[in-house]
Formats: sequence, C-alpha cells, structure tokens
Amino acid sequence: MTTSKIISNGILRALLTIAVVMIALFFLYKIQSVLIYLLVALILTLIGNPFLDFFKRRLKFNHVFATIAVLVIYILVISGFIMLIVPLILSQGENLSLLNIASIENKIILLINQITVFLESHHIDSAQLLQEANITSKVNLNFIPNFLNVLLGTISSFGVGLGSVLFITFFFLKDRRIFILGARKLIPNSHEDQILNSLEKTNHLLSRYFIGLLFQLSIVFLLYLIVLFIFGIPNALIIALLCAVLNIIPYIGPLIASFLAALLTMLSNLGSDFQSEILPTTIYVLIGFWIVQLIDNNLSQPIIFSNSVSSHPLEIFLVILSAGFLFGILGMIIAVPLYTIIKVTGKEFFPENTVIKLLTKDI
Repeated sequence: MTTSKIISNGILRALLTIAVVMIALFFLYKIQSVLIYLLVALILTLIGNPFLDFFKRRLKFNHVFATIAVLVIYILVISGFIMLIVPLILSQGENLSLLNIASIENKIILLINQITVFLESHHIDSAQLLQEANITSKVNLNFIPNFLNVLLGTISSFGVGLGSVLFITFFFLKDRRIFILGARKLIPNSHEDQILNSLEKTNHLLSRYFIGLLFQLSIVFLLYLIVLFIFGIPNALIIALLCAVLNIIPYIGPLIASFLAALLTMLSNLGSDFQSEILPTTIYVLIGFWIVQLIDNNLSQPIIFSNSVSSHPLEIFLVILSAGFLFGILGMIIAVPLYTIIKVTGKEFFPENTVIKLLTKDI
C-alpha cells in the first residue's frame, strides 16, 4: 500500500512538473515580443556602456545626463536610418519588384532565355538541357520576397516597439548599479564574487564585440555601395544595405549576399544585351563583392571576432561551424556571444581546469 502511494505521488509530481513547464513555455511564447524587446535593449545597453563611461569620465557628465546623451545618440542614429532607408524602400521598392513572386519568375525566365541565346551563340546546346531540367519550376524563389518581408516586418515591429526598447534601455543604463546590488542579494554568498566577476567580464567583452560588429557592417555596407555605384547599378543603396545585413550570418552570409547582388544586377539590366552588358556587369559586381569579402575576412573579422572576444580565429571558426550544424543560421549568429559567456563563466568557476586555462589565457 505504501509502495502504491509512493508511485502515485511520484506520477502526480511528474505530471505537475510537466504541466508547470508547459504553462511556463506557453507564457514565454505569448510574451515573446517582450522578450525580444528585452534582448534588443540588452544589446543596446552593452553597446552604450562604453559611451556612457566616456561621457562620465572625459566630459564629466553626471550619470543621468550621460545616460540621456547615449539615448539621444541612439535616437539620432535610428532617425537618420529611417529617414534614409524608408523613402528609398517606398519609392524604389516597387521598381525592384522583389515582393512580387510572379514578376521575379517572369524575369528569371527571360534571363534564362537570354543565357540560352548566349550559350548557343558559342555553339553550346543548352536549350534542351534547360527544358529537361525544368529549372524554372524547381527553383523556389519564395526566399527572396520572404526574406524581404521578414526584414521589413522586423523593421516595422521594431518601429512599433521602439519606444519600449528605448525606455528599457534607459533604465538598464541608468540603474545598472541597482541591478547589480539586487543581484548580490539573490546570489549565494559562496559564489557571489565569481558570478559578479563573470558578469563584469562578459559585459566588457560583449560590449566590444557588438560595437565591433556594427563597425564591421558599416565598412562592408560602404564598400558594397562603392562597388555598386562604380558600375551604375540601380537601387544601389538598398542592395548594399540588404547585402551588408546578410553579413551578420558568419561565412554563409557573404555568399548569399554575392548571389543576391548578382541576381539583382541581372534583373535591373534586363533590357540590355546579355553578352555585352548584363554578363560583364554582373561579373564585375561579383569580383567587387569578392574583393570586399577578402578585405572583410582578412581585416575586419579577425579584429572583431578575435580581438574583441579574445579568441583565436580558428577557435571562432570551429565554434561558428559547430553551432551552424547544431542550430542552423540562428546558432551561427549567436555562437560568438554565447561562447564568450561560457568561456568567462568557465574561467571564474573552473580556473584550474587545463582545457579552460588554454581557452581563456587571453581573458
């Protein structure tokens, strides 16, 4: 009888635990927008901390005015971005025809026909091969409008939550000491120093990382823009912006950006002769993009991914690659920040471990 009660109580506890977990997950799912706002605000806080310290130490601002100054910088940057990009999207987005799948497919068919004529002029019989392969029916072009819809939807959602994000960021910056004091009360005394040291080092490294990432994307955007302007590509600003945003995805992003740039270059010159204008211009743009990527891979990325988080380039490459295999593109994006947090925590709690000593010798 006693055994039956123990089993029954165990089953009830297990069911209750599962129910609580399911309710918690459902609750988190329902407030996912709030969690996103908190995450964006946290990233803005990490980026803003060095500026906050600069205003306080060098310009002798008090803490509140320094916080307001950082927020004003954010507002000016975001306002400039909106004033620059939104009118271009409204006025030129229709010309790009990126949100119209049927239009893209028609243009792709026309482009394939031009490629066929070009190949046949060089005595290469490709018409039958293209018909048998039925490329136009197999290529799924939904990723282009879907990507842009997600991007525009994200911008729109961010616009709706912009006030909330800035409000949260203001208090994250202003009351960070209060949060630290509150954390001290929640942290067990036996691990207080280790946890607080981990938080401080993580904050420092991730602040450097996100600032470096913004700087890298800005450089890539300007270089892409120069390449597109040199060859007179229409809508160069929007194309450069989209391709620069794709560089957030390590290693794979630049490849997708090159494909997107080549496709948009060909689609924007469909009225021209394929052999004498479309093909050479596309090749030149691709060469220009590859040169930009060489500069980025050999200068920008080593500085950001290695120096900012104190990790070897090969170490970062293996971490990003592993995260990509395990969790896909999202894993590649968050791999470096998450790995940095794990390294810092490992050094504080297991400083004598041989592997951790080797990985964290520069932290």
